[in-house]
Amino acid sequence: MKSKIQKPVFTFARLALVLIFLAGCAAPAVIATPTPSATSTLTLTPPPTASPTPTEVPSATPRPQAKRVLIISIDGMRPDAITLAPMPNLQSLMQSGAYTLTAQTIYPSATLPAHSSMLTGTCSSAHGILWNDYQPEKGYALGVSLFTLAKRYSLYTVMFVGKEKLRQITPPETTDVYRFINDRDLVIAEQALPELQKGFDLAFIHFPTPDFMGHEYGWMSDEQFSVLRRADEALGNLLTGLDAEGMRQDTLIIVTADHGGHEQTHGSKSPEDMTIPWIVAGPGVVPGEISVPVNTTDTAATAAWALHLDLPADWVGLPVLEAFGQTSANRPDPRCP
Repeated sequence: MKSKIQKPVFTFARLALVLIFLAGCAAPAVIATPTPSATSTLTLTPPPTASPTPTEVPSATPRPQAKRVLIISIDGMRPDAITLAPMPNLQSLMQSGAYTLTAQTIYPSATLPAHSSMLTGTCSSAHGILWNDYQPEKGYALGVSLFTLAKRYSLYTVMFVGKEKLRQITPPETTDVYRFINDRDLVIAEQALPELQKGFDLAFIHFPTPDFMGHEYGWMSDEQFSVLRRADEALGNLLTGLDAEGMRQDTLIIVTADHGGHEQTHGSKSPEDMTIPWIVAGPGVVPGEISVPVNTTDTAATAAWALHLDLPADWVGLPVLEAFGQTSANRPDPRCP
């Protein structure tokens, strides 16, 4: 089946949001590195003090002692933008955690299908989300989402998103708190933090603005770098808020993206569109670069495994055990055709 990816429409409401945001930001720094073209090779720079790849050794405790899992998706973030923007809070998380700058998303590499795979652990052919705009009449992703699985175990779930269409990933009854906030990433973090500080078992936070700026000004543009720095600031605010409540030390944190992009678009199978960062930090994580192939479907699987939930049989995602100093299972790449 051919995907029905629609080119994003830049509405007057979004234009107003962009103008409001840019009016409140300092002029972005000029990045000397040339802007990659649609056919360029990604240059991926790991953090300067990153530890070596962890040795795969048996663990006496098969699963981390995490009380909760927080997944943060920075929409449209290419891995090579992390050092170019730069994003110091995310770089610090990479240094203290396990990471890969060569993880892969699914095709179509677009927001709603990719986030559906991220949170259902399945390919688009299984979850059925092949469109990329809000169409509530089509219902929700097929199969068992991570949030559906969590509710089966009576876990408390939270979801804050910057795009309304992400509601179609999982039904309303699977989220105890769900908010769509049509605003900047810093505002989303500001409103999400009090809910996180109240306590949660599973949370998903979505920062949309880098994708908006990519479509308007181009991927790897100074304007996109500017909002990536704001997304990084929002990430830092969330981490500081968890620290203030003594929650961060037993929270497993996964930071990733749904897709990358080139020029002013995405959705193709090009490396610029398909390659995403994948970072995990928290209880049980062995710092270093991950060597096994990682797919966006592994996000749901790793979160479920850390929460001691039984993975559904139809999930193609696998826990990234190497991040915890254990031997990862054989991992086909790509996971989804």
